[in-house]
Amino acid sequence: MSPKSRGRPSGRGRSKARSGGTVRQLRLSDRVLRDSAALPQWGDVLAVERWASGWLGRAWRDARLGDRDALRLLCLEVAGRASNRPSPAGLAAVAALRRVAPASEHALLDGTIKLLAESQPSPPWRETPGFTAVRAWRAVDVRDSERVLFVEYAAPDDASTAHTLTAEVVTVSGRMIDRLALLRAGAAESWEELREPGEPPMPLTEAPVEDVLAEMADVLRDTDLIWPRPDDEGFVELRALAWSRCAPYQPDRPEFEPLPDAERPRRSTR
Repeated sequence: MSPKSRGRPSGRGRSKARSGGTVRQLRLSDRVLRDSAALPQWGDVLAVERWASGWLGRAWRDARLGDRDALRLLCLEVAGRASNRPSPAGLAAVAALRRVAPASEHALLDGTIKLLAESQPSPPWRETPGFTAVRAWRAVDVRDSERVLFVEYAAPDDASTAHTLTAEVVTVSGRMIDRLALLRAGAAESWEELREPGEPPMPLTEAPVEDVLAEMADVLRDTDLIWPRPDDEGFVELRALAWSRCAPYQPDRPEFEPLPDAERPRRSTR
């Protein structure tokens, strides 16, 4: 379901560089900056967001169990390297990450952008507003074991970048997002045409945008707890982008409250 995009990080292998007769492995931040050379000329802000989301997704996927700082480290290293060697591509890389990075990294990235913009030209998409969610739908199968969430986004200034973010949710001993995709605007209304013959019915129902984004955030949170981490290419590439769209709608979860001592024997003997 996911269309091809330019700027997608390629492969899982590590690049190598030669220096003084030795071979060293490039850090992920080095590879991000190498891949950012053409970013200042890009005109499609959705492609920019997808590019940045792909690199953040790789950092998330390859992090070790219990490592909660992989995305912070990538943003910190890209910002540091871009500041040490200012260039239009460095500014573009930091600005691209800023569009889809977690809110906890915004202050760092904003400060770096402000510093670099004093000496480097900004990419044409830097000040482009974020996309606006305008409609949303759910398609739920008759057994409620699978559903697809659709959120359609209007383009900030270019109708060609209007699109639909989709999340395929499955329930197998818990909920998880099996796949994320970016489809054309209006894809939800063509849902039945996208279905394979003989598949179980999954009627499409329009729902409030806030409700669907809240559900997407809730299931993303569940999916992030899975280990080993999902490595579906579409999910890894679009995870950060999806989080940037739905994080403001993330519902609170009730805090765990242990049973009172008097209740424990009663529950354990039933």
